[in-house]
Amino acid sequence: MSWQQYIDEQLIGSGLCSAAILSNSDGSVWAKSPNMTISKQEADALIALYKNPAEVFAKGVTVGGIKYMGIKGDPQSIYGKKGPGGIVLVKTIQTIIIGIYDEKFQPGPAAVAAEKLGDYLRDNSY
Repeated sequence: MSWQQYIDEQLIGSGLCSAAILSNSDGSVWAKSPNMTISKQEADALIALYKNPAEVFAKGVTVGGIKYMGIKGDPQSIYGKKGPGGIVLVKTIQTIIIGIYDEKFQPGPAAVAAEKLGDYLRDNSY
């Protein structure tokens, strides 16, 4: 399966409104949904945030110019909230999965979709 298929079928197909898969070493975008925007500066900030994930509570997380309030931060997962929507970040061996949801999708299923893909990628050495 291609990286784009993971986005289209596993993340957007589950109900997330936008998604991306980045390299966790340099922040390069491996695949993304058409409506996802992430700057190099934002990607670099995500990589840095994973060095001390607890900082998400003080700094929040910004993707696509939208700042989300940090609600979870651990070495594997960072979650943020903005109004009725939010963001789920999952780090694997080589990637950072980004899933963004809106008011049409609940946080629980959003987290499950991203975490499930993260588990699969880790199990397959990605």
